[in-house]
Amino acid sequence: MLGLGIESTAHTFSCAIIEKKGKKGKILSDIRKIYRPAEGEGIHPREASRHHIENSSSVLSECLIEANTTIKDLDLISYAAGPGLGPCLRVGAVVARSLASFYKIPIYPVNHAIGHIDLGKLLTGATNPLVLLVSGGHTMLLAFLNKQWRVFGETLDITLGQLLDQFGRSIGFASPCGKSIEELASTSSNYIMLPYSVKGNDVSFSGLLSATKSVVKQSKVDACYSLQETAFAMISEVVERALSFTCKKELMIVGGVAANKRLSEMLQAVCKRHRCKFFTVPIQYAGDCGSQICWTGLLESQVKQGALLKDTLVIQSWRLDSVKVDY
Repeated sequence: MLGLGIESTAHTFSCAIIEKKGKKGKILSDIRKIYRPAEGEGIHPREASRHHIENSSSVLSECLIEANTTIKDLDLISYAAGPGLGPCLRVGAVVARSLASFYKIPIYPVNHAIGHIDLGKLLTGATNPLVLLVSGGHTMLLAFLNKQWRVFGETLDITLGQLLDQFGRSIGFASPCGKSIEELASTSSNYIMLPYSVKGNDVSFSGLLSATKSVVKQSKVDACYSLQETAFAMISEVVERALSFTCKKELMIVGGVAANKRLSEMLQAVCKRHRCKFFTVPIQYAGDCGSQICWTGLLESQVKQGALLKDTLVIQSWRLDSVKVDY
């Protein structure tokens, strides 16, 4: 079974083709074009959507060529219907609807966050994990129960990815800023005291962001190091508590911030204490990509028909814990 997945929730426009055989999936192609704002600036939704429009046809063509297939060979098309930036989401939806209606192919609207989790399980082999989803759009601790992902903790304000991006832009980096901050942080070991805000099993990063901006004048390098150490310690605390609550024996980290090596080190230490297996999605697929959307669409096709075109909408604030997962 061949599926095409289209991702366009934020700065990335991506198309991917996956071949599904039984419970296994093989990624045949995953092509991406990323909107890059100027240094010190964040994503402008309208500019990002224009980028996606301009690159959509070339990304799709390259995706088909790399997979050595044609649109007529596809069994389904899935697209990211949310959550995300409205103008960007609509580009992917229009491309998916156009292809599905013209070639008479079933279409599946997919929750972007669930796509992160489903692809993570495929690529890591995790079966029943506590999931840490950390990206520019999400900071959530999740466990699966009764056909839904249940939230055991989340951010009360900005996400971990937003924390890194907003701080990075304030010191002149271009979004996404996580990798640049990680590189600077790795050259320091001088910790500056910063606010640490854990409330129950939720975290709050806005105070940490403001405080870190105020200490940059002392040392940009030390500020990056201290920001990472504080934020990741907060995440590690709530993960450890959630592992105790849920008695899970697997922890899987997905999302763009999963690429951060220091975060993985701290979480591995938590897992060691709890005799828990640690899984992290491969760096190549940690960020937004079409493969996440494609694989979830293929899984959904096992239990339901494609959506009617009138129902292929976008939902900017589509929480994953509102989605029934029947597959």
